Amino acid sequence: MSAVQETGGVTGTKDKDYNLVWFVEQCLSNALRLETYINDAERAGDTELADLFRRAQAESRKGAEQGKDHLRRRLSG
Repeated sequence: MSAVQETGGVTGTKDKDYNLVWFVEQCLSNALRLETYINDAERAGDTELADLFRRAQAESRKGAEQGKDHLRRRLSG
């Protein structure tokens, strides 16, 4: 059985564009999830873990912003 690649024929969205949208969504979702983890660590009095999650959250936000910048440029062009 041969593998069929979806390159936009079914979805109407090219793989690279779909991947960019997916990336932004995952970064934003991760930032939201990490907020829960930060709160859990703070409730447990574990500031070291809360700080780790804050740094990870900042990186997720950074990735989302970079992805959104790419989307803006691609959509306006």
